[in-house]
Amino acid sequence: MKKSFYFLAVLLLCVQCVVNNRKPEFQKLDEWTKVWKEGQNTYFGYPVNQKSALHDFYEWYVNTGMDMINLNNAGDPMTDNPWKMSSQAFEREVIEFFAPLYGFDSDSVWGIVTHSGTDGNNHGIYFGANSLYNRTGKKPVVYVSDEAHYSNMRLCDLQNLDVKLVKSDSMGRMIPEELEKVLDTKRPALLVYAMGSTFKGAIDDQEALNAVLDRHPEVAVYRHVDAALFGGYLPFTEHKRMVNCKDMRYESIAISGHKFFGIDSPSGLFLCTRETYDNQNNFNVTYLNGNMKMINCSRDAVQPLKFWWLIQTVGYDNWSLQANRLLDCTEYLKQQLDSIGWPCWKNEYSNTVFFKRPSAEICSEYVLALGYDEHFGGELAHVVVMQHVTKDKIDKFVKALNP
Repeated sequence: MKKSFYFLAVLLLCVQCVVNNRKPEFQKLDEWTKVWKEGQNTYFGYPVNQKSALHDFYEWYVNTGMDMINLNNAGDPMTDNPWKMSSQAFEREVIEFFAPLYGFDSDSVWGIVTHSGTDGNNHGIYFGANSLYNRTGKKPVVYVSDEAHYSNMRLCDLQNLDVKLVKSDSMGRMIPEELEKVLDTKRPALLVYAMGSTFKGAIDDQEALNAVLDRHPEVAVYRHVDAALFGGYLPFTEHKRMVNCKDMRYESIAISGHKFFGIDSPSGLFLCTRETYDNQNNFNVTYLNGNMKMINCSRDAVQPLKFWWLIQTVGYDNWSLQANRLLDCTEYLKQQLDSIGWPCWKNEYSNTVFFKRPSAEICSEYVLALGYDEHFGGELAHVVVMQHVTKDKIDKFVKALNP
């Protein structure tokens, strides 16, 4: 008995030594966690859903031992044999769930779960450029609004594509007349439409811009929609037609998973027509059972599982409630700012309100994103109303502006 107690005491001492040795190393991590969690509720300036619904997913992930397994979704998830050491079977179900929400037919869609919205845009520009070149023998010119997300311009530079920035109006929407002015009718046109510009939350008027292109039938056209945030919530509202590929005539779309849907790290969806995918350059990779047409070889296998989990546990009806509550709270924020005479503006269908920049203390406390535009008096800030931005929190924010 004494011997047993002796060994137990030694074991406890060893454990205590390990804890004591680790504490200085991990104290800064604990402090960072505390700061982040304290600031979580007033994280107003960036399009991140701070009410992630993945706690049960992580319990399942650890309890099943999946955290000890290396998965890799290399290859095409839309093939017939997606099971082996990957989550591609679930990735395919994710694509099949979301495709109809964007107007794609189940038998004529292709898609993947991406690393981020930028990864989705990279595929849209790459697929669009290849598709146009293979149809015409000419490299396209890319047209994008001067207020669209900077990743689109950077990706054009990465892919060595000619790009023309098209002037936007004061609210951040691409101007159709300006597109017509700069349109090169001797080369194919790759349009990147912004569905939610970075700072003002502007949505390019796809129908008006398409009308410009229709006046030039000699120009081969490919349309990609950068719908990172807005593409998340609009399909669940009465405005869902705006993201329908048949109505808006686009060929591909990129949506973020870490914004509206609340996945806890960067991820996204890329969807395109099957015709677009079939018109890509073939790279025959025998050990992946066929052609590799997407950009990435290795792809994250956990993000598709998170998407699939959220489809099962949150689902269409709850996302509809969240989307409409989000737009309602956005209108409420605009009304409350108007009521105290604080200069503010909002685009239609948007969950972003931009306004005269408050004090540095308020900008810091609420983690506001900052901007500048002389059309609206110079220094600006904005709030992106996500699921964690409630009316009670909006009231506290407005009171801080007007104590």
